[in-house]
This record gives sequence, structure tokens and C-alpha cells, in this order.
Amino acid sequence: MLFTLWGVYIRHFGSEIPLSAVLRLMDEFGFAGPAVRVAVSRLAEQGWVSLRKAGRNSYLSMTPKGLERVDEAATRIYRLRPERWNGSWLLLTYTIPEEQRAARDQLRADLAWWGFGTLSPGTWLSPHSLSPALAARLASPEFSPYVDYFQARYTGPNTNAALVLKGWRLEEVFARYNLFLEKFYPEFEAAQSGAQARALSEQDCFVRRCRLVHEYRKFLFVDPGLPEELLAADWPGGEAFALFHAYDQLLAGPAARYFYSVYLAAGGLNLAPERLKQSLEAALNPFGPTGSYVSEQSDKPGLAYFKVLDRVPTHR
Repeated sequence: MLFTLWGVYIRHFGSEIPLSAVLRLMDEFGFAGPAVRVAVSRLAEQGWVSLRKAGRNSYLSMTPKGLERVDEAATRIYRLRPERWNGSWLLLTYTIPEEQRAARDQLRADLAWWGFGTLSPGTWLSPHSLSPALAARLASPEFSPYVDYFQARYTGPNTNAALVLKGWRLEEVFARYNLFLEKFYPEFEAAQSGAQARALSEQDCFVRRCRLVHEYRKFLFVDPGLPEELLAADWPGGEAFALFHAYDQLLAGPAARYFYSVYLAAGGLNLAPERLKQSLEAALNPFGPTGSYVSEQSDKPGLAYFKVLDRVPTHR
């Protein structure tokens, strides 16, 4: 959940937050203070976050490693349209010695995170081009002596669709998307009328939005993000994204107001008006200019920038 908070809010507000604000926000999801402190310490030991002291206060920030992962996750979560496929496959092979098992396991985890499928234990494939971040990872001294990759086209004897069945287990992903739809669509329908009647509090919207993003974020670890050309006609991923987009934007304004009020009360940065406006625009609409919220202009600092025009999504 901490990574979700970072991706949705904290990274837009200076990428640093008072630890007391983290404790307060995580309490909304039932995480006790001591457990959160232990989790933060563990993340610091793993190199994802860092802590600094300023008087009696502690401040939490992401390391470059953590920011890279959060930014990449956010880019993939909020991507509105899948890439069009050019028919080419990226093939990657590796031969990492047994005595370097930890490095081999890490590479496998990295490739799975980036959506690669397996043809054999040492041969992976992806229909996507190689991202700059993964290219840099593979070029590191840890992996470069053992890894080779190249572009290729599949010429038989079967079809690209059959290759997908070899490389990925999509049945489970299919079922999980349907569970996501079954869980959140009724909640979204109810929230639409609730938001219009101002029945949902800002706190409610914050909790719902974080839980929504947290659940959808899990698909990054199981859905390889294959192009539409390689998916079944009834693939539910597009419908799940449409629901995610609509519900996220329905909750965004009130949720951001609640986050910023907790952030400021705990001693977070009181951003200059122009910087605050930019931060709020990014937090309100991570999908880009096609989203459903528009910020009004205001000449007052602080929470005055949260004058948001509600536009109810119309997906599905």
C-alpha cells in the first residue's frame, strides 16, 4: 500500500512526506503504527526508501531505485491505449552460472515484471520493444556477460497465438480481471449517485481510490500487457481498465483534498502556488489530458486549488 500511496500522491508533492503523515494515512487501511514502522525499515534496508531526521520529526523519501520502479508502475497503470504490435518479437536468452543463483532469480523476477513470457527456462520473449530502463539493467556488469537479446519474427510451424499460449498462462489473468469487474463495478455504480449527492466524504474517497489503485496495480505482476492482436476477442482487460479509469476519476478530487490536508497538518511542504497547481493536476489526473477532471484557476494558495469541476464518467 505504501508504494500505491507514493505512486498516486507523494511523488507529485516533492517526493518526501513526514513519517507521521504516512502513519496517519496507513491507519486508514488498518495498518498499526508499529507495523508500518517495521515495513518502512525493511524497505529502507532493501534500498527502496530513505529516512532523514529534522529535529524531532522524520521524513520519508524514495531512493532513485524506488522512484524508478514507482514511475514505471505508474506509467503502465495509467497507459490509456496498448501499443500497436509490429509483428516482431523480442527474444532474450541467458546462461547465468549456478553459483550466481541470486542474480539469476532477480533477472527472472525483472523479466516477469516487464511482461516477458518463457519459451524455456533460459529463453524469454516479449512483443514489446526493449524499454530504456530494462536495457540499462541488462547492460549492468551483473548481467551483461550472460545475456543476449534480439528481434525476430515467428515463421512457424504454428501461429503467434499458439506462441502466446506457450509463453504465458493467461487463464488466471482472465479470471482475475473478471473478479475485479465483479467487485468494483457495483461499487462504482453506487458511488456515482453518492458522489453526485455529496454523500461520500473526502476520507471515504481517499480510501476507496487507494484500494482501487492497489488492486489494479496487482495486474502489473500477472498481465504481460500483450497487444490486442495477440489476445482473445473476449479478453476482459480493456473493460477492467475502462472501469478503473472511470472510478479513479470519480474519486480523484475529494481523495486528493483529503491527502493534502493530512500532508499539510503533519508538516509537509507548503508548496508555492504554481508548483502546487502542477502537483494537484498530476495527482488529480494521472491519465493525462483526456481525463475527466478540470482544475479551476484560483489566486489563493493551499487548499483553494482544490476547486474541481466534477464530471461523472460515462464508461460502460
